[in-house]
Amino acid sequence: MPSPLPVKNGIGPTRLSVPTTGPWSTIAEYVVARFDHMDAGTLYQRFDDGEIVGADGTPIDRGAALGTHRFIWYYRELPLEDPVPFREEILHIDDDLVVIDKPHFLPTTPGGRYLRESALVRLRIRLDNPDLTPIHRLDRATAGLVMFSTRPATRGAYQSLFEKRQVTKVYEAVSALPPGWAPGSPTLAGHAFPVTYRNHIEARKGELRVVVDDSREPNSETVVGVLGSGVSASGRAVLHTILRPRTGRMHQLRVHLAALGIGILGDSWYPDLLPESPDDHSLPLQLLARELEFTDPLSGELRRFVTGLTLSEIPLPEHRDAAAPS
Repeated sequence: MPSPLPVKNGIGPTRLSVPTTGPWSTIAEYVVARFDHMDAGTLYQRFDDGEIVGADGTPIDRGAALGTHRFIWYYRELPLEDPVPFREEILHIDDDLVVIDKPHFLPTTPGGRYLRESALVRLRIRLDNPDLTPIHRLDRATAGLVMFSTRPATRGAYQSLFEKRQVTKVYEAVSALPPGWAPGSPTLAGHAFPVTYRNHIEARKGELRVVVDDSREPNSETVVGVLGSGVSASGRAVLHTILRPRTGRMHQLRVHLAALGIGILGDSWYPDLLPESPDDHSLPLQLLARELEFTDPLSGELRRFVTGLTLSEIPLPEHRDAAAPS
């Protein structure tokens, strides 16, 4: 459903679904009840100021009866945001695509307490392109390649690549070195590398973490290879892996490595959910989206993008064991 309001300062308007029946006589009464943590007078004033509009862009009067509009649009009040002290790097730009290296701690899109401090809003302002839209996403904690569409006319062609799993994605991760690790003949959970791991992952509304259900048919698959092991710059004994996901479930790589006993360094969600705390910039999540490869749906050419970033905890060259074939 197209928005009747344009992107403003890089941020798109919010759409709210309004019930057609209920204990409220007006749309404004519903909005006040829906956002009962906000001042009612301020919300009514926004209606009076014409800031709440319907599908045709016409301001909705505070007396408009419930049921006269199915959706309403408005701009969110922007919260105070602490700047994310890391900058996205543009790796490629053409008429249809923008490819960036997203740093750790920067969200791909606005959400929660991050609106302006997101890759999408930063890029819309930087490139002066309100049509810019992500084709896929990375978690805020994950760094690496993200692709954006520059214009609606060709957006669907690129989005369909991800929907049809026609994009080859490669990641890197660093974990604490598992007990008993043998660099000459490495195994993981009793399996020689490369290890293919499958399970059933389900994202449930209202839950931070995904739910793993081993009683159901697997719907996620990752091939895990080893790049090497050794000691990182911080003095940690680490394992450096390469990950080739064959599906794209939420938190898939984090869940799979945790299940294999090599949870990713810096992960406060898997295998255990740790208490919320400020970002630790000294140890970002050691997960990196390294490569994207696909056949361009417009030109038919093979395209491949490679990150310019590296993980901070990879083994130092002078303290690195040789990698076994993966």
